[in-house]
Amino acid sequence: MRAVVQRVSSASVAVSGETVSSIGTGLLVLLGVGKGDGEADVDFLADKVVNLRVFEDEAGKMNRSVLDAGGELLVVSQFTLLGDVRKGRRPSFTDAMEPVRANELYKSFCEACRRLGVKVGEGVFRAEMKVALVNDGPVTLLLDSKRLF
Repeated sequence: MRAVVQRVSSASVAVSGETVSSIGTGLLVLLGVGKGDGEADVDFLADKVVNLRVFEDEAGKMNRSVLDAGGELLVVSQFTLLGDVRKGRRPSFTDAMEPVRANELYKSFCEACRRLGVKVGEGVFRAEMKVALVNDGPVTLLLDSKRLF
């Protein structure tokens, strides 16, 4: 399971011109589910995201989590994070999980984050989405449940 996590001052996702979810201060999480991912990956990544210390404390150091900062998450499914571009010019998505199970794990990730105490907004799985964000910092991290960068 892979995620691109961006600290934001605001973010939203729209489908067919209608905003379906938006947050203020928090984290935008673009989430890709790969073949072989399961509940252990969900639990690991949810804990990692919710407890990442990427918000500034009183001394200006990145020492607070989204929980500590009272922020929110906006989680958007993004199978293209599993794209392999090592050969040719067109990405291969053979490492992405099939859609039915990927959606189950996407939903499970959102629920795991809620159980950890964070308000979570969601995109629409398999929809053509327009994601808008104001990256704060900018702070952008790449996470992978199989290996951390």
